[in-house]
Amino acid sequence: MSKRRGKGEGSIYRRKDGRWAAEITIEGRDRKTLYGKTREEVHEKLLAAQNEKRQGSLRTGPRQTVKDYLNDWLEVHRVRLKISTYATYRRHLNNHIIPALGHIQLQKLTADQVQTFCSKMLKEGLSPGTVRLIYTILNAALRDAIRRKKLAINVCSAVTLPRATRHKIQPLDREQARRLLKAAKGSPIECLLTLALGTGMRLGEILSLRWGDINLEERMLQVCHTVDYIQGFGIVESEPKTESSRRSIILPPFVVDALKRHYDYQLRERQRVGIAWKDQDLVFSNRYGRYFDRMRLHTLFKRVLKNAGLPHMRFHDLRHSAATILLSMGVPAKVVQEVLGHSKINTTLDIYGHVLSDMQRDAMDKMGDFFGEEL
Repeated sequence: MSKRRGKGEGSIYRRKDGRWAAEITIEGRDRKTLYGKTREEVHEKLLAAQNEKRQGSLRTGPRQTVKDYLNDWLEVHRVRLKISTYATYRRHLNNHIIPALGHIQLQKLTADQVQTFCSKMLKEGLSPGTVRLIYTILNAALRDAIRRKKLAINVCSAVTLPRATRHKIQPLDREQARRLLKAAKGSPIECLLTLALGTGMRLGEILSLRWGDINLEERMLQVCHTVDYIQGFGIVESEPKTESSRRSIILPPFVVDALKRHYDYQLRERQRVGIAWKDQDLVFSNRYGRYFDRMRLHTLFKRVLKNAGLPHMRFHDLRHSAATILLSMGVPAKVVQEVLGHSKINTTLDIYGHVLSDMQRDAMDKMGDFFGEEL
């Protein structure tokens, strides 16, 4: 190879194939080779690499594909992730990110490729929320690649995301809630539905609730666990999703009464099955003391809704129903936030802003009535 160097340019030379190349030492004896069609192009790349080296941002990682890097990245972080979070990341890597971008060399991934990937997912019917979540996973991985000096820039920072959309909630009003509980009388999930409407607890929090978490005399309940079914892992119990989700809830009297009746019912069931009962102290269990089956729960819930003459709704909408009923009764949003276990008041205000708007109209009408009488 015929080498030509300009003063201060470093190692720049012309290859036998006619291309120009330059080399720069990156770590110890390791060297990085830069290529270009002209000496000027290679010279510019060399100057940029020297500048990155001085700033500590020169890409020094081995050449690897996006697939290889993401798989390694997820396994490294697995130990500090909740099982549910790991399963979600793994599912989106396997189903979306790796099939679309996995073949690309990590250091050659571009913002345009990520933008096209996000747009394609939207066209294929994924919700904006899901696309944003997938983007968040990739963004976190590339941020870590910069920290580990595998990349100089995060191409995700130049990507435009779809506007976030919120699922339209379908809460029950006070009268509908009464109809639901009336229709649930005698159902195996009567107490479960009563607790959901009376406290706004999440389903996973309800299904993992223990009798030891409840003080019926003090009308107090502690939210300490949550449980979910995770594909590939089965039933997984863990701590609540956030620190604020670990909370104490004061129970209304009608919920306490329902729990007392349910305790007597469960005691009879326990005596009936005898040694087949596996005591896990669960408040809501199947007939043998184990976790209540979610599919059976949803089947029974649909049946109660039908008997009550109510439209189809998600179980999670009972949580929204509890919140909107509390707000419509004039309960301060801060109190509702604490009952629901939201980490920020803004979350409560964003989800239930429509209820607060109605409350504002009522408040202003009352203000008008008061001063109208005086003036």
